[in-house]
Amino acid sequence: MSGVLFHRLVCATLIALTATHALARDLRVCADPNNLPYSNRAGEGFENKIVQLIAQDLGARVRYTWWAQRRGFVRNTLKVGECDIWPGVAADMDMLATTRPYYRSSYVFVTRPGEHDRVVSFDDPKLRVLIVGVQMVGNDAMNTPPAHALARRGITTNVRGYMLYGDYTRPNPPASIVDAVARGQIDVAVAWGPLAGYFAARETPRLIITPVQAAFDGPQWPMAFDIAMGVLKGNDDLRKEIDGVLARNKSKIDAILQSYHVPIAPAAARGG
Repeated sequence: MSGVLFHRLVCATLIALTATHALARDLRVCADPNNLPYSNRAGEGFENKIVQLIAQDLGARVRYTWWAQRRGFVRNTLKVGECDIWPGVAADMDMLATTRPYYRSSYVFVTRPGEHDRVVSFDDPKLRVLIVGVQMVGNDAMNTPPAHALARRGITTNVRGYMLYGDYTRPNPPASIVDAVARGQIDVAVAWGPLAGYFAARETPRLIITPVQAAFDGPQWPMAFDIAMGVLKGNDDLRKEIDGVLARNKSKIDAILQSYHVPIAPAAARGG
């Protein structure tokens, strides 16, 4: 091959690669930059890993819009066109269209090893005498299901609230409820499973997590949720596309969740 022909071939290849890169698709994702085990700006959360898996399947690049996952999150991200997909939402979330669930988890009890028998139910008599930590949202009408379950039983004076949003100036603010168990500030915590599983496994000694039983407390307070990805209503093409990716990569997604110690709940019972 002559030097001129080789030069032309190299130039053509570079031009093709440049054009391909220029046309690469963006997967625009809404995420919290300070919210392990789900996501952070360094890409260390399990949602970061799953999003990257989706992008690879689609031949796309991930483009994040970072926003604290608090009230107004959807209004300031998806609804203003800053991003197209929000990982980690309840599968029945009204304000969005959601994909097929890619995992199901539950609230769990968190205790120190060797100090108390495992608590598995809100009807356990120990919850009336132990110091119990529970995640709070801040408005009684919006409190977490475990907060309502405890209040429904009159278990209030020995309960300590830990804000779901927490102090955002600190790393991973929702983790404070798990830290409180490790430090002996409370005896048992009731926390969302993925958060509890991840941080309980990082404590020394490792904390014990036990899924809350049963899946519903009374007719209206679910303790387990299917988790999906959300897109704006009407964006059916993207929703269906992500559905396909989630199905194709189920085993890889399961492996990611397992590596982050996400407790997986049984599939919801179907009505007759």
